[in-house]
Amino acid sequence: HKGTTEIDTERLLLRRFKDSDAETMFTTWANDPEVTRYLSWRPHGTLEVTKEIISSWINSYGNQEFYNWAIFLKEAGKVIGSIGLVDLSDENQRCEIGYCLGKEYWNQGITTEALKSVIGFFFREVCFNRIQAKHYKDNPASGRVMQKAGMKYEGRLREYFKNKDGEFVDCDLYSIVSADLQHDEDNR
Repeated sequence: HKGTTEIDTERLLLRRFKDSDAETMFTTWANDPEVTRYLSWRPHGTLEVTKEIISSWINSYGNQEFYNWAIFLKEAGKVIGSIGLVDLSDENQRCEIGYCLGKEYWNQGITTEALKSVIGFFFREVCFNRIQAKHYKDNPASGRVMQKAGMKYEGRLREYFKNKDGEFVDCDLYSIVSADLQHDEDNR
């Protein structure tokens, strides 16, 4: 494991969160009910909630198995979302990724760019064999991001997850395995 290591892409800098990101995170996505609609957590009611969460992440950066990046858009000069590991199994060399982006930045390929770079990092640097992600079935835009990042649809997990209202929801599962990446490189 390498921990949350900086990743630089064409438009983005994926980096660790800082205390100074709290206000931007709160106003850009964490307090937006539209952004959090299909997420497992409710919008942050106050800036203090965001500050506490960022503080807990900063404290976790000492753990080499903790991966949580701020998505910093170079052109805007600010943090506009987050991407990170939501589950991992060292025994099975597998992990799951989750992400969130301020709605002002939706439909610009930003999440796809971030996801592709994190997938590459996990395959090359951490040597996972399988990377997966899932989304509520009512959020197909997230599935399109996963497909654009090279992930394949595996199926629908019926009543897989209890949402923040306590209701069971179906989730669509996507994955990419290291052999897929090798296959794509061989076909170039």
